[in-house]
Amino acid sequence: MAKPVILSVDDDPEVLQAVARDLRRQYGDRFRIIRADSGATALDTVQQLKLRNEPVSLFIVDQRMPHMSGVEFLEQAIAIFPDAKRALLTAYADTDAAIRAINSARIDYYLLKPWDPPEERLYPVLDDLLDDWQATTSPPFEGIRVVGNRWSPQSHQVKDFLARNQVPYQWLDIELAPEAQELVAYAEADGTRSLPLVLFPDGTRLVQPSNLDIAARIGLQTQAERPFYDLVIVGGGPAGLAAAVYGASEGLTTVMIEREAPGGQAGSSSRIENYLGFPVGLSGADLARRAVTQARRFGVEILTPQEVCGVRIQDSYRIVELCDGSELSCHVLLIATGVSYRKLDVPGMDALTGAGVYYGAAMTEAIACGGEDIYIVGGANSAGQAAMYFSKYARRVVMLVRGPSLTASMSQYLIDQIASVDNIQVCTGCSVVEVKGTEHLESIVIANATTGTKETVPAKSLFIFIGASPCTDWLDGVVERDKQGFILTGTDLLRDRDRPRGWTLERDPFLLETSVPGIFAAGDVRFGSVKRVASGVGEGSIAVQFIHRYLSKV
Repeated sequence: MAKPVILSVDDDPEVLQAVARDLRRQYGDRFRIIRADSGATALDTVQQLKLRNEPVSLFIVDQRMPHMSGVEFLEQAIAIFPDAKRALLTAYADTDAAIRAINSARIDYYLLKPWDPPEERLYPVLDDLLDDWQATTSPPFEGIRVVGNRWSPQSHQVKDFLARNQVPYQWLDIELAPEAQELVAYAEADGTRSLPLVLFPDGTRLVQPSNLDIAARIGLQTQAERPFYDLVIVGGGPAGLAAAVYGASEGLTTVMIEREAPGGQAGSSSRIENYLGFPVGLSGADLARRAVTQARRFGVEILTPQEVCGVRIQDSYRIVELCDGSELSCHVLLIATGVSYRKLDVPGMDALTGAGVYYGAAMTEAIACGGEDIYIVGGANSAGQAAMYFSKYARRVVMLVRGPSLTASMSQYLIDQIASVDNIQVCTGCSVVEVKGTEHLESIVIANATTGTKETVPAKSLFIFIGASPCTDWLDGVVERDKQGFILTGTDLLRDRDRPRGWTLERDPFLLETSVPGIFAAGDVRFGSVKRVASGVGEGSIAVQFIHRYLSKV
């Protein structure tokens, strides 16, 4: 934690120097001593301290200063740091000013000049004030602060990016937190048009930043260190992370490219309870954090947020084209891009996405839904895990499931847990057919296939956890895919013919190899995969063995 600040203000250079000297001698090991030579300068300093979230423990201010008296300064400063203790320096003739300060600025003490010796006239007073301040003040949050609007899609994007990359942050809603409006003013931002405003501990700030802007500030790696790798992995979910760990640990120079955050869709899961070796379960974020630490220990480079736009074949090399225009070449490419939640194609969705309608994002938005009714669309494990997590915050969680029951797509342990929670309601045969709202979601229309009726209900938050859409458009014309975009590998390439079209090798494709030699696929993006975390980890691990077999013949 940064040292709390003691701010001394006096327009007399000699007095200011003497005060700072005495304060530093007694308190410099525990407090940061800052001085200002005028009320205006001090006020600017106070605002900057607020932006950096550095606490002020004590103001010690001279009364007789031109342009802004000590009392006038304190009246403004305590609005910014209301918990700070206040001491006024006065001459013998300033008794009236001291009384006024007690009444208007609520000072804690006034000190008469001179205060020599400080051991008798200064330190005992300040010791009491500082002890009281430390006893009653909680340490401030020291990480990143995000000032925004709950219903702003860009604010949601910033929160989601930080949360998924496991970067602690404090959320300040401009409509609910008085401090949020003050910070916007101190940052000299252009009101709500400058939101979201991201404040960093060193006092710097970003206005309406992109994920890349934030990544650069928090130290994420977005550019590769070398032009060539043995193995390039596209996608940082369980399959990609497992392949990275096994590939690098077995001597392959490895880089993993992830467009959002390591962990993929699984990384946003609030609880995974059927993963081998964790009898009480673990969150997707914990699993991702452990895997990232392990991968980096073996020397894996992780580029995030970074996106791949294309790939081309050049002799025995695979050239990966990044969306920023740069390229990486490799011997072997592993595609582990997973799947995204399928878009809910109903009237009103596009305008309200990020403003009450969310795909996934349970960990990001749950706290904001405290005491509300929230609706979840989906009946698979991801929807069930989200429902369990939301039930801790929301008044009521309503799961809208198109099918007749949860058993077709959800693990039994999760079905049992949902049944035991009083504030989770499962509506089978139900689907959302329309969403309504102007600035944000206000209501949804639910169709009941069993009764044939439609009902409009008020709603502020709708979370979508349906289907699986593979992220493979960038591979169009490169590798063979099925009609839904899932990548065909191994024996699935041989169903209607002896070898894939254009296949140049005498052998058949390996189990996880695509229609292009040296390009492999693992995890949910692969046709016929089992949509479970453990399966993705297994495929990523197995893929490395086939990659070694491929490299041995190159």
